[in-house]
Amino acid sequence: MADVLVFHHALGLTKGVRDFAEAIRSAGHIVTTADLFEGKTFATLDEGVAYAESIGFDTISDRGVAMDDGVSESLVIIGFSLGVIPAQRLAQTRAGVLGAVLCHAAIPSSAFGGAWPDGVGLQIHIGDSDPWAEEDLPAAQDLASEARGDLFLYEGTGHLIADPGSPDYHAAQAEVLLGRVLAFVDSF
Repeated sequence: MADVLVFHHALGLTKGVRDFAEAIRSAGHIVTTADLFEGKTFATLDEGVAYAESIGFDTISDRGVAMDDGVSESLVIIGFSLGVIPAQRLAQTRAGVLGAVLCHAAIPSSAFGGAWPDGVGLQIHIGDSDPWAEEDLPAAQDLASEARGDLFLYEGTGHLIADPGSPDYHAAQAEVLLGRVLAFVDSF
């Protein structure tokens, strides 16, 4: 059983993100969902990104780090798209992180002070032709190599493929992604 902290994407803490967290919880893990937007949700990525820009990406990151309070010392962190910012920051800077799952985005490790930490597992899930993650794909490849982690590429242009509330939802890919994430979390 692992303790898991989940960070949402730019649509906010949607039913799809909560359902994803519940699937992990149902597999026997303790799951906390972080709300970076203080209850706000958005219908489109453009609206959510505009809101994130208005409050600042540093604020998003800082809110994520603050939500680390009260969770277990040993932790697996999952971030979806925008939520990769605090997820990756914590994975690279917080003691006790066992592993991180980065979905739909990745950031060069240098953004958080250096190389990926030894002993911290990594899984990255990203679309091979996703326009939202186009510039993230090289970072994902470098990060997976550096961390000796797993990089899973999903065919197509969809971004939030695992969230049924997103127009990019892809049921078959979402099922594969969830299965891979569960196997990863189960390994701790």
